[in-house]
Amino acid sequence: MDKLGVIVFNLGGPENLDQVKPFLYRLFSDPDIIRIRSGPLRRLAAFSIATLRARKSRGYYRRIGGGSPLRRITDEQAQALSDDLRWAGVNAEVFVGMCTWRPFFDETLDEVEASAVDRLVVLPLFPQYSSTTTGSGFRALEGLIKRRPAIAALDIRWIRAWQNHPTYIEAFAGLIRREVDGFSDPANVQILFSAHSIPESYVRSGDPYLDQTRETVELIADRLGRKNPYQLAFQSKIGPIRWLGPSTNDAIVRLGREGIDQILVVPVSFVSEHIETLYELDIQYRKVAADAGISEFGRVPALNTDPTFIRALRELVLDAASEKD
Repeated sequence: MDKLGVIVFNLGGPENLDQVKPFLYRLFSDPDIIRIRSGPLRRLAAFSIATLRARKSRGYYRRIGGGSPLRRITDEQAQALSDDLRWAGVNAEVFVGMCTWRPFFDETLDEVEASAVDRLVVLPLFPQYSSTTTGSGFRALEGLIKRRPAIAALDIRWIRAWQNHPTYIEAFAGLIRREVDGFSDPANVQILFSAHSIPESYVRSGDPYLDQTRETVELIADRLGRKNPYQLAFQSKIGPIRWLGPSTNDAIVRLGREGIDQILVVPVSFVSEHIETLYELDIQYRKVAADAGISEFGRVPALNTDPTFIRALRELVLDAASEKD
């Protein structure tokens, strides 16, 4: 039986407070995130942003335990996927890589070369495609693989997006059902889907992220039977340019003004707990909701190693591996 390799990748995050500034510098040095053509100018901008944001960001990470749990959770997802593939009778090895922090892609590819896999599937842990996430990771990996003939010669399958995968949709729907049932009046819970924002100009340039995120939301609503009111908002914008809206902050304030007193936030574009869920949603927006007079504020956990979600990843990998050229 030949051996299947799977690379799962996410953005990455600092694991301690000393790593926050260098992480931010690497993040904002990415030409797919900060679209400044000149490398020196882009790096100067990245250094300035990292320097300005480092102190505040360290405070956020301090509030969630001193670092991001993203690497640990991604390792756990990789192990769960490996176990699920083995249960399905597949000889596979799963590798973890990160776009902007450790383990860097070069380290990941060292492990791939040492493993002697016969085929390779690249699975981004971003359900909805954006040039700032999946696109950036693909570009970086493709450049590195070109310099490694042994890997470049493999049959490599790239999973571009999976925003409408039925088992992924069911995984989120199941978590939402459980959380809605915990409210005092489940029938009147307002569901607020919150996704990471990107600049509007990227969407106008053809980035499919907005359309794919809307598709995910509508499919989840279908699976839930459209029993609760819902809407989509966006979080984590930076800088003065126009980003996708409405912002999650503004949506919560508006719902409070409208007399809504039960809100369930769904981190629809995130598959792992990290700073955007643990600080922005659980701490920052919970306070916004309390100040807006919302008496019950809940949050659906990220998918992490939910068994249905891991099954979705396994199905994605096997579908890609068996796909005809």
